[in-house]
Amino acid sequence: MTDKREYRTEELAGEAGITVRTLRFYRERKLLPPPRREGRIAWYDDHHLARLRTIAALLERGHTLTGIAELADALDHGRDVADLIGVGGPSEEEPVRLTPEELAARFEGQVTPENLATALDLGYLGTDGDEIVHISRRLLDVSAALVREGIPLAEVLAAGARVRDHADALAELFADLILRHADEQSLPRLRPLARSVVEAELSLALDRRLRRADGP
Repeated sequence: MTDKREYRTEELAGEAGITVRTLRFYRERKLLPPPRREGRIAWYDDHHLARLRTIAALLERGHTLTGIAELADALDHGRDVADLIGVGGPSEEEPVRLTPEELAARFEGQVTPENLATALDLGYLGTDGDEIVHISRRLLDVSAALVREGIPLAEVLAAGARVRDHADALAELFADLILRHADEQSLPRLRPLARSVVEAELSLALDRRLRRADGP
């Protein structure tokens, strides 16, 4: 196993392609977590290097230092991915690992501190070291597609929160129905049937909504 590498201030600045003065400025702005101190020597590690590369990428995308600091703070206080998805992870949803700059690229200009905090609160996102983990590739892809269609990310997240309330109620309904007539071991086997009912009913509901929109 490779030992974690550590850098003195000058070495870290060189690896990140910035000046020592810029590195110290980032530290003063709390864009970086504190280094390990050994006497008067500050030691940085690969976590600090990854954060500096993220700062550079976000600056290139037009984010301000104030905005980056708020994003970093939200991530530093976000839930660990182990708490988010549990030991076994979701049984059907595929988590996606992203760097902060990759997430910013998915939702160009809309990964604000407020939207990031909302996604963290909803449990869509968790953190794993320097990576962000989205709990569901399907939700990530659909959210990005909706934003590309012109729907603000804040409204996509707000709709997601409302959908979750309804989904929790539906899950409770089906779980109760199955447990009253079968047993808990039947839940995984009957899960696709419950999902098919919801998908079909949603499709029919959209048909009804579209007919009302097209009506006189």
